[in-house]
Amino acid sequence: MKAVEIQGFGAPDVLKIASRPVPNPVSGEVLVRVMAAGVNRPDLLQRMGKYPPPPGVSDIPGLEIAGEIVESHHPDWGVGDRVCALLAGGGYAEYAVVPGGQCLPVPHGLNMVQAAALPETAFTVWNNVFVRGHLKADETVLIHGGSSGIGTTAIQMAKALGARVVITAGNDDKCAACIKLGADIAINYKTQDFVAEIAKIGGVDVILDMVGGDYVPRNLDCLKLDGRHVSIASLNGAKAEIDIRTIMQKRIIMTGSTLRPRSVEEKSSLAHGLRTNIWPLIEAGKITPLIHATFPLADAAKAHALLESGNMAGKIVLET
Repeated sequence: MKAVEIQGFGAPDVLKIASRPVPNPVSGEVLVRVMAAGVNRPDLLQRMGKYPPPPGVSDIPGLEIAGEIVESHHPDWGVGDRVCALLAGGGYAEYAVVPGGQCLPVPHGLNMVQAAALPETAFTVWNNVFVRGHLKADETVLIHGGSSGIGTTAIQMAKALGARVVITAGNDDKCAACIKLGADIAINYKTQDFVAEIAKIGGVDVILDMVGGDYVPRNLDCLKLDGRHVSIASLNGAKAEIDIRTIMQKRIIMTGSTLRPRSVEEKSSLAHGLRTNIWPLIEAGKITPLIHATFPLADAAKAHALLESGNMAGKIVLET
């Protein structure tokens, strides 16, 4: 099969098409003929040598796919089933092996490109905003990086489940795109102080933060009593100085998570939560993946360069 290899860590041009053996599924797994694969920031980190795959996982990048099952060793899936799936690696290829519990049916009304844009973001948002952040209907969530793949998914999921959504983004066009998706308030962090803007609405209940660094103490200032701060990345740095008294006085819960290293059982539990709570909303048209661009598998380097540039809103997807 054709697959994308990381032929030395570095810039996007280290990504090259190569020939690899088709992987063999074992008990509990399925083999998927990949039709589309999402591109995500962890893929960039892996390419740069900063985020190695877990032990035993393929060195081929790619954490989410959509396609058709061609071999099944899992009782819930059969040959010919159309699925999208979360992987720990191996998605940038014509075939990929996936634990059956990490597969979800392609939602009715979505094509394969749209379906491939779902798993990494949907699993991440469901786990962090709703399972860990306990966002409830009528509460307010602040989503940093609102125009990113995670952000655009989080906006729609939060709105569909009855929350009020505030986002930050880096220019007015991105802010407008987020409002169109359903965000109630969009803050251009380059021209506005998001802390001051959020003070005008009395604070927020949950913050989904992928920035880290100096954003963390500012985020704490934005939270209401019993607020929840959820960290999923650290683009501005992994260390932050905070005032413990703010956490005590506001009764703030600080949490966070990573997804890739978690067990099949944990990911399967998240998949069940998505199928029960989110998949009906997708099929009802209340949540639709925002696709910024698609590239053929051979142009994975161009896809990475675009994602690194930040000049996009929504997801980038490779087509096999």
